[in-house]
Amino acid sequence: MSSLEYMKSEDGFLGIKENPIIPNNTKVIVVPFGMESSSKLNTGTRTGPRAIIRASHQLELFDEEYNVETCNKIGIKTLAEHRIDYNPSNALNNLEDIIDTILKEDKLPLTLGGEQTLTSGAIRPFLKKYDDLAILHFDSHTNLKDPKADSNYSGLSSIRKITKHKNKISKIISCGIRSISKDEKEFIDQNPDIFEIHYSKDRDRWNKKEITNSLKGKKVYLTFDLSGFDSSVMPATGLPEPNGFFWPDAMRIIKQAAKISDIVGIDIVELAPISFLHSCDILAAKLAYKILGHIFNQ
Repeated sequence: MSSLEYMKSEDGFLGIKENPIIPNNTKVIVVPFGMESSSKLNTGTRTGPRAIIRASHQLELFDEEYNVETCNKIGIKTLAEHRIDYNPSNALNNLEDIIDTILKEDKLPLTLGGEQTLTSGAIRPFLKKYDDLAILHFDSHTNLKDPKADSNYSGLSSIRKITKHKNKISKIISCGIRSISKDEKEFIDQNPDIFEIHYSKDRDRWNKKEITNSLKGKKVYLTFDLSGFDSSVMPATGLPEPNGFFWPDAMRIIKQAAKISDIVGIDIVELAPISFLHSCDILAAKLAYKILGHIFNQ
């Protein structure tokens, strides 16, 4: 893919109108990718990116924690939405090409899903570019099911597929896990050098420095499945689960990770919008913007 097509600035993420006073120093490219091939409970993740972008127009741009309008400091562009191929393999290859093009332009890609199946495609260019990539994974599920036993293309096997490249991965840190199969636990136990699992049942004892310690000085890919949040605040997701984490739990870890490592790519997935329940859309949009705030303002 040689060129990228963008939305008008006022139609894209945050709905920012062009400001001729601000230098054109774009650092972040938002990639809407409404892939939905295996959702079985709450369907509708294909409309997730559109809902996040629409909700982002309601956000205040000023970050009171860092005393700055982050978007005007870094520059953000949003790719135009395009048709997602019905064939999952083709869709993932297409996403890989998009992300690869963004990396060649030396920008940070922020992918808005769509189901988490897309993560295994979005991360490929990073695995090609870096030899010691770390993955910070927020989710209710480990997503370590055997792809061959799970239709080969499913969000529930997305992290397992990434481990095929474990010689290029330094660590996979998963936070918020509370839905795991016996086979997945056995797979983790067989690969103790690569996995760190932080269960949601233990979140009152989570220590941000201990959790992020192995990320220090690393290139990090951040993948955030919105089902990681407790279902009381995030019911609009493919597989909502009770006993999840809350906003401060995630923010402490992400802020610390951004402080000690280099977060080079992000995806936020599994928003399945519910009509007239806009709080979930706004939460996802705010999450995306706040992650960028932690990355670029410290």
